[in-house]
Amino acid sequence: MVSEHFKGLRFVCISVTTSSDQHVILNPIEGSDPMQSKSFKLKIFSIIFFVIVFALLMWFLLSADNIALIKSLFTEDYTQDELQEKLRGFGIRGYITISVLSMLQVLLVFFPAEPVQILAGVTFGFWRGLAACVAGVILGNTIIFVLYKIFGDKLNFYFDQNLDIDFEKASSSGKVTTLILILYFLPAIPYGVICFIAATMRIKYPRYMLLTIIGTIPSDCMGVALGHMAISGTWILSIIVFVILIILIFLMFKYKDALMKKLNEYLSKTNKNEVKFYSKFKLDILYIGSRILYFFKGIKLKYVNNVGEIEKPCVVLCNHGAFADFAYAGTLLRQHSPNFIVNRMYFYDKRLAGLLRSLGCFPKSMFAQDMESMRNCLKVIKGGGVLAMMPEARLSTAGKFEDIQEGTFAFIKRLGVPVYYVKINGDYLSKPKWASKMRRGSLIEASLNPLFTKDELAALSTDEIAKRTLEALYYNEFEWLKSNPNVRYRFKNIAEGLENILSTCPKCKSKYTLNAKNNTLKCTCGFKTNVNERYAFDENSPFENFLDWYEWQFEEFKSEIASNPEFSLKSDVILKSPSLNGKGLLRESGKGVCVFTRDGLTYEGTKDSENITKHFPISSIYRILFGAGENFEVYENKEIYFFVPNEPKSAVSWYMASKIIKENPDI
Repeated sequence: MVSEHFKGLRFVCISVTTSSDQHVILNPIEGSDPMQSKSFKLKIFSIIFFVIVFALLMWFLLSADNIALIKSLFTEDYTQDELQEKLRGFGIRGYITISVLSMLQVLLVFFPAEPVQILAGVTFGFWRGLAACVAGVILGNTIIFVLYKIFGDKLNFYFDQNLDIDFEKASSSGKVTTLILILYFLPAIPYGVICFIAATMRIKYPRYMLLTIIGTIPSDCMGVALGHMAISGTWILSIIVFVILIILIFLMFKYKDALMKKLNEYLSKTNKNEVKFYSKFKLDILYIGSRILYFFKGIKLKYVNNVGEIEKPCVVLCNHGAFADFAYAGTLLRQHSPNFIVNRMYFYDKRLAGLLRSLGCFPKSMFAQDMESMRNCLKVIKGGGVLAMMPEARLSTAGKFEDIQEGTFAFIKRLGVPVYYVKINGDYLSKPKWASKMRRGSLIEASLNPLFTKDELAALSTDEIAKRTLEALYYNEFEWLKSNPNVRYRFKNIAEGLENILSTCPKCKSKYTLNAKNNTLKCTCGFKTNVNERYAFDENSPFENFLDWYEWQFEEFKSEIASNPEFSLKSDVILKSPSLNGKGLLRESGKGVCVFTRDGLTYEGTKDSENITKHFPISSIYRILFGAGENFEVYENKEIYFFVPNEPKSAVSWYMASKIIKENPDI
C-alpha cells in the first residue's frame, strides 16, 4: 500500500544494484498523475457541455409561442378538429418539441413515456409522430452511451433499479440481445435504465443503438397509435386497447419476480463459454497442418501410444513446458475429441474464442476460483468425454517441472474416472518461455500412458494420488537433453530473451543489468558468456546452463526475502484489462503502482478513468503468473489484472517472490 504522503504523486521505477537491497523500488516525483488530471478535466467538460445542451433544448421547447400554446391546451375548450389544428400549429418546432420530450423521457427515469407518445400521435398522426419519438430516443440513448464511456459505473446511483438479474452471467452468455429486448417488455423499468444496462454490456455503439431502438419501437407504436386513434374519432377502440395494455402491464408487474427467475435460468443455459462437443475431423485437419508446418521448420516429432484404446469418460493430464503442448497432446488424443481447459485470457478475443470453442476448449481463470470451469469439467465427464488438462497451469520458467495445486488431486479423485497422462519432452527447448521463435533441429517426444484405473483412484488416498501424479509428470529438459546427444538447436539468436528469466548477474549480483544478443549474454559489469547450440554456457559462466543459473538466483532471492522482514516489490505499472469489443485480448485501462509484500499484492491507481485500490491477499494468490520480459498477472473471478512494469525484466521477480512466500509462510 502506498502511504498517504505519496498519494497523488507520480512514481518512477529504478533498479538498485547494491547487494543488500536488490528489489525494485520507487522514487516519488512531484506533480499529479497526468492521466488522472486529464480524466478529471474531461468529466468537468462533459458535465458543462451536457448542462448547456440541456438548457438550450429547454429554452427552445418553451420559447416563442410554445408556452402560450401549451397553456391554451389546458385552459381552452377545443373541439377535436380545433385541437389537432392547434397542435399542428407548432410546425417544425412541434416535431423538435416531441423529439426533445422523447429524449427527456429516456434521460429522466421518473418521466413517463406514454403521454409523449400519445401527444405525438394526436398532433402528427402515426408515422410522423413515431418518427419524432424515435428521433428523441436515438438522441437520449446516445447521450447515455457517451456518459457511460466517460463516467463508467459512477452512474449506477442514478440508474440503479435493483433488478434481480445476473448481469455478469448475461454479459458472458452471448444473449445480450435477448436480455435487452425482454427488459423493454417488463413493467416499471424506465427506458434510461435499460439503455444504461445495455451500455454496460460492452457492446459497440451501432449494436447498442439498434438494440435500444428496436426495444422502444413496440411501446412507441402503441402509444402513438393510441393518440392517433383518439384524434381520429375511434375512442371505443382506443379505450379497449388501453384497457388491454393496463391488464397486461398489471399481470407482468405481478409476476415480475417469476419472470426474472426464468430469465436468469435462460441465461444460465445459454452461456457462450459452455463446453461443446465436436467431431474429431477438426483435429485431423489441424494435425495434418501441424505436421506440414513442423516439417518445414526442421522439427522432428515422435508420438507413442502406450494405452491403445482409452476408456471413456476419462481425465488426461499433460505436463506443460511450451504453448504448443496443446498440439502434441491433441495429436495423441484426436481420435477421442478431447476437451481442453485453456487460459481464460485467450477467450477475450471473440474470434480466437470462437475457434477455441469450436475445438471443444473452454476457459479457466488461472489460479483462481472458477465455478464456470468446474461446471464444464463435470459436463465433459457426464457426457462421456475426455477432459484434458495441464495441471501446472502455466509454462515452465526454465525447463523443469514446478508444481501443481493441491486441490487438483482431490478433484481428480472426486471425478472417479480413469486417468491417463501425456508426457512431453523437448517441447520447452524447442521454444523456451523467454524465446520468440522455434528452433530448427528440435526433437519433441510425446507419449500417452495410463495413470489410474477407476478402481485404483477409489482405493488411493489424495496424498498417494498426488505422489504418483507428480512422479509421472515430472520433467527436466536438460536431463532429457543429455540422453539425446545428437540434438542440436540451430538458431542464430539462441541467447536472446534469456535476460528475461535470468534477473541476477552471478558476478556483481546486480539485477536487471544483463542483456542478450545473438548467442551472447553479458552484464554491464563486464561479465560475459556465450550459449552454444545445446544451450550450454562457456567456461566464463559458473553455471552449466540457464536452468542451473535460474535455480541459483531463486535461492539467492529466497535468502534476500528471509533476511528482510520488510521485504517488498514495488513498481509503476500499466494496467491492462479484457478487450471491450472482443477484437483483441487486452486493452490499456489504467496506470498506477503495484506493491507485493508478505500480505499479498496491492494495486493503487486508475482503472477505466476511476481511482481504485485493489488488494489481492496472499491467501488468494497461488502464484503471480508472468510473461517473460512482459508482465505479471492475477485473476479475480473471470477478469484478469494484467500489469506491465516499467522494468520489463522484473516480471520474473514477481513470480519468484510469490512462489517463495507462498511456499514458505514463516520465512
